[in-house]
Amino acid sequence: MARQSVRQMWKAKIEGKLAPRAAEAPVPARRAAFHGRVLGIDPSLRGTGLALIEFAPGREPVLLRCQTVRVASKHPMTHCLAEIHRAVAAFVADFDPRHVALEQTIYVQNFQTAQILGAARGAAITAAALRDKEVFEYAPLRVKQAVTGQGRASKEQMARTVMAMLGHGRALAFDEADAAGVALCHAFTWRP
Repeated sequence: MARQSVRQMWKAKIEGKLAPRAAEAPVPARRAAFHGRVLGIDPSLRGTGLALIEFAPGREPVLLRCQTVRVASKHPMTHCLAEIHRAVAAFVADFDPRHVALEQTIYVQNFQTAQILGAARGAAITAAALRDKEVFEYAPLRVKQAVTGQGRASKEQMARTVMAMLGHGRALAFDEADAAGVALCHAFTWRP
């Protein structure tokens, strides 16, 4: 059989005369889109971002509420952890999200910083777990890649992309945008 040029192959395909190759893999079944509410959390001791997003089939995601839990540096760590716990518990109680998604701790060179971030994450996870919510964790690189298409996107690029996806009018604080990004990443990559 003579080898066809690309132009000839396209012509045959358009005319419906191109036979499928025997080695072609079957088309995978389309996975079901996520539906429900996701509480995204970007944990930090002094500025934890929270964003609640609702996903419904055939509709754009909707940002229902967002908040940055700010705690002044004059307060001890125990006070900060209590504030994070209260804020997450209030979101879960008021909105009953289907899932909770958190950003994992990034690599830090300072052991004390890693401990503080771990404590902030623990306060948030505990608040969700006490309400029997499923908790999912995503690496920052994965979140940025799922939302912006680039794993090394800047905070500004992440915030702009999240606001564009959500059709949100006001500018989100970076912590809120990161939390919304985690929720979007969860919905985009979640497998039942």
